[in-house]
Amino acid sequence: MDFSQVLAEKTDTIIEKWVAAVRKDRRIESADDLSYTAVKDHIPDVLQAMVRVLSKSQDNDIQSIVTASFQHGAIRAEQGFDPGEIAREYHLLRTVIFDALQADLLVGTPVEIIRSMRLIDAIIDEAIARCFKSYVDERLRELQQLQLSLTLHNEELTRLISANQEYLSQLAHELKHPLTSIIGYSDLFLRQQRRKTRIKDTSANLEHIERVLRNGRQLLHLINDVLELSRYEAGQIKLQLAPTDVRELINNICEMLEPLAAGKNLKVVVDCDRAPKELITDPFQYQQIITNLISNAIRYTESGTIIIMCQMLENQRCAIAVSDTGIGIAPENQAQIFEPYFRVSFSDRPYLPDSTGLGLAIVSRLVKLLQGEINLVSEVGVGSTFTVILPLEIES
Repeated sequence: MDFSQVLAEKTDTIIEKWVAAVRKDRRIESADDLSYTAVKDHIPDVLQAMVRVLSKSQDNDIQSIVTASFQHGAIRAEQGFDPGEIAREYHLLRTVIFDALQADLLVGTPVEIIRSMRLIDAIIDEAIARCFKSYVDERLRELQQLQLSLTLHNEELTRLISANQEYLSQLAHELKHPLTSIIGYSDLFLRQQRRKTRIKDTSANLEHIERVLRNGRQLLHLINDVLELSRYEAGQIKLQLAPTDVRELINNICEMLEPLAAGKNLKVVVDCDRAPKELITDPFQYQQIITNLISNAIRYTESGTIIIMCQMLENQRCAIAVSDTGIGIAPENQAQIFEPYFRVSFSDRPYLPDSTGLGLAIVSRLVKLLQGEINLVSEVGVGSTFTVILPLEIES
């Protein structure tokens, strides 16, 4: 029996069942927000190559598998998949293929069954190997881009530090740990790549790259915050005033940050029923203010609810309040909370490792730039409420 013909006839069915299995599998969360076409990606090409390899009348078409799997791995890296999710994808593909061919395989001869099963397994194993290689290549490309960006930012940071020695020791402390990790894991990875022998522990190898990228992003976040604060202090931020739909902007920010809240099982409540229809303000700076306040609330809240409320006030002003049920801020710290590099910590709970101590400093300065004011009400162990009051129209 020619199982290649059977596989060709059932390809569409296999793809549909595989996409459904990927969407249903809770261990492949990165596929949740992808379209049908994006999930399917280059798997049809892998199946087409498998048909050719199974065919007794054609030569093995390994190059088609190599190409399709390379493309699949690179795209999955761009889509944010982790290696475990990709491996799970191919496990499901193997299962769906054998389920689809089971009835036909049973009517074949033992020799035909063994040959077909061995070929299918070999093809999927080859596809996984090639897919992971392209995944690593894409991660390395991202690392190179990150390195270039860090180099450019470092040059600007060096210039700023030379002009502002006051925060040098604090900034050096923040840069030390992620930079040390980047150098250490990069060196380890490069030494492994230079070895003549084949690296067997692909999973550990990928984890090194992921740690490099994670620490690199943290360092880049810190540098960007420093640069943003410096631009404000130097008076380099120029407002671009425009009519701004307050409700739409707040909803967009909440949608963007929803995965962070969902990851901690936090409920996010938005109340904009009494909000003004629009403000005449700088929408980009306004978005930065709200984004920082909501992300801060999520970061410092382990359970409970985040409430975002916007309403009109008298004297042509509006207020937006972000409340949380987080750790709260002690009265003695509330006067310092908007100072650069200040971070709240407790005896039994140090400050969060991804906190730079610059977020609220930037917020307070942007609020002032938008001719507004910011207030804080907080109680330790109960939560905090940050309220930003802005004019409906900024005076030019």
